[in-house]
Amino acid sequence: MQGTSVALFISVFFACAVEAVEAVTIVLAAGTARDWKSAWRGVIAGLITLALIIAAFGPAISHLPISFLRIVVGGLLLVFGLTWLRKAILRSSGYKALHDEEKIFQEEIAAARIAAKETRHGVADWYAFTLSYKGVLLEGLEVAFIVLTFGTIDHRVGLASLAALAAVAIVTAAGFALRAPLAKVPENTMKFGVGIMLTAFGIFWGAEGSAGASKKWPGDNWAVLALIAGVAVFSFILVEVLKVVRTKPRVAIAAKSAPVAEATVAKPERSKSMQGLISFGEFWVDFIVGDDWRIAAGIVAAFIITALIKTSSVVWGIVPLFVALFLSYSLSRVARSAQ
Repeated sequence: MQGTSVALFISVFFACAVEAVEAVTIVLAAGTARDWKSAWRGVIAGLITLALIIAAFGPAISHLPISFLRIVVGGLLLVFGLTWLRKAILRSSGYKALHDEEKIFQEEIAAARIAAKETRHGVADWYAFTLSYKGVLLEGLEVAFIVLTFGTIDHRVGLASLAALAAVAIVTAAGFALRAPLAKVPENTMKFGVGIMLTAFGIFWGAEGSAGASKKWPGDNWAVLALIAGVAVFSFILVEVLKVVRTKPRVAIAAKSAPVAEATVAKPERSKSMQGLISFGEFWVDFIVGDDWRIAAGIVAAFIITALIKTSSVVWGIVPLFVALFLSYSLSRVARSAQ
């Protein structure tokens, strides 16, 4: 039990730290380039909205049937964890550029400086307010999700909350003390590790929920540590395989005919409110489905097959197998498109 508590604390701490780095970067850009007072108001408004969402939906989560809760939470953790793990593997193998917080910070500042200044509802700089508000709310929703799911399903809300508060406090203090983005934080390494742990917990809870309340993993909660080790080893193997594939000489294929220029179709302009609704909807689609819908479909299929299989010796291998297959397939598509 002690080992799984440590794994849970580490998973929540680093996952929340990554989200906090991104939120702090956005708020720093809004305050530095625009108006600190408006940016702080956006932070406060985002925290209030976040508190209301948690107060409204948090208690409802604890009343869901445990098997259903494990399936939902396990599936979302798998999508969440595999999204981070997939990107970290691609960055580590050279298929995707490393996440540069300094570059993002400068881009946010450049965009903030050219935006028109507008006063609304007593806020001197509405752009700085909304930029901070959206950054805190969206990143905070992911922090709240991590805390509520980990804490509720494993009956350790206090431990998960402590890990989240520690991560957010440390990152926020460091960010504002330096008044600069935490560019030296090895974010890809953190996301790699967190992706591994979230994927392992997602496999553990998702498979246990799909198998039924009467079935438990061999070794009970200690199985999480074995899953973390297994996911880590498999991920590093994928990195090395992708590195080998990337170094192979590419064969240029001559086109049989000249490419036909595609007609440019003018897209209708949308209002700011409509653009905001679309962006919010895209956030939730990305949050639930992830970067590759095939992985999400594979997770659903794995849960269904696990629920149908009655043989205990086989049931625990279905979800890990599907995760390995669909993650490998998704990465292979990226590798092939890069050739």
